[in-house]
Amino acid sequence: MSGDNQASRLSFFEAAWVVARRDFKAILFSRAFFFFLLGPLFPIIVGGLAGGIGGQVQRDAIVNSVALAMADADNEALLAARQTARETVDGLPQLVVIEPAVRNAADFSPEALLRTSNYAVVVTGTLEQPELTGTHLQIHRWDGPVSLLSAMATGATPTSYPKVTENILETTAAAAKSNRIRTAQAGQLLLFLLMMLLAGMVLSNLVEEKANKVIEVLAAAIPMDSVFFGKLFAMLGVSFVGIAVWGLFGAGIGALAGEAMPTLPEPALGWPLFILLGIAYFAMGYLILGSLFLTIGGMATTVREVQTLSMPVTMAQLLVFFLAAYSMTSPGSPLELTAAIFPLSSPFAMLARAAQSAELWPHLLALAWQALCVAIFVKAGATLFRRRVMKSGKGGRGVKGRVGSTTPGDPA
Repeated sequence: MSGDNQASRLSFFEAAWVVARRDFKAILFSRAFFFFLLGPLFPIIVGGLAGGIGGQVQRDAIVNSVALAMADADNEALLAARQTARETVDGLPQLVVIEPAVRNAADFSPEALLRTSNYAVVVTGTLEQPELTGTHLQIHRWDGPVSLLSAMATGATPTSYPKVTENILETTAAAAKSNRIRTAQAGQLLLFLLMMLLAGMVLSNLVEEKANKVIEVLAAAIPMDSVFFGKLFAMLGVSFVGIAVWGLFGAGIGALAGEAMPTLPEPALGWPLFILLGIAYFAMGYLILGSLFLTIGGMATTVREVQTLSMPVTMAQLLVFFLAAYSMTSPGSPLELTAAIFPLSSPFAMLARAAQSAELWPHLLALAWQALCVAIFVKAGATLFRRRVMKSGKGGRGVKGRVGSTTPGDPA
């Protein structure tokens, strides 16, 4: 290569920008993109079906720990009654005895305990006159089991059940956690639907350019890493355009519906930061999944091979979504940490954490880790594509031998 050609060769980022700008304009101003914008009508049906699963997760996420702050003898009697009844009665709460030093303190109150601890209700009073402190929903959920256990604790064969006194609070830490899980579920479901709907564009674009040999010309002219990065970010830009259009339609529907639209509890980090993190996690999740689809497109030679090779990734994405959805009910557990670290499930798990926890530093760490995974996946995919495609052809000549070489007989 001459000195002039070396001086005029594009850098990595310049080449990636050229590819991104070309793909972005070609897709955005095509007729097919207009029809693509109608695609979310179908995921709405899927979202409605997934609501049943979400409802089950919401029911499982409701806190079922009941704190006992009665006298020591009454606490022990309730524990013994639960041990006896658990073999024949389903749906009994988990009974947690509050330490004597805590419940006998001068400043102890059930209200303060519920605002700082993750209990459904607090039981005080006596076995003959139990008193439940908690939200209206939680009290009416557990007053029956507590009355049953109190009756069993006072007699072997109870004939009457004590009346439970209710001390209703507006909200508790457990109720706030249960409400925020609804926001986490909605965020995860929206993120999953958008990624699965939009990531397929990356695969179809690469397969089409492989069929008409455009990708081979690009591979001979600029580094393959730049081609992959350019295509990924072009598709990400097109995706944001589509999301903006759908968001405007959604805002219009919300304005017409007014107060009839359902509302979600405010996430722990607040709506502005939660939405900002949602955009960042969508971008990272899209780039991770898109890099895998680019690798699949590089390995496949026919449309049938594309469908066969992409199916495991699609199923894996569905599995990791369910993993992240299940792990959100136990923040800080090994399962939740695994979902937050694994690249495919990390965006879903961390978005759920943003709804439930006010800590910001884990998100900065997660975004840096996801960006590193994108770079690794793109590098690995570009290397695999270069080895498979650029070395294809007769006599071992690859793309360089067929496109970029000045002498037809030169080896690749």
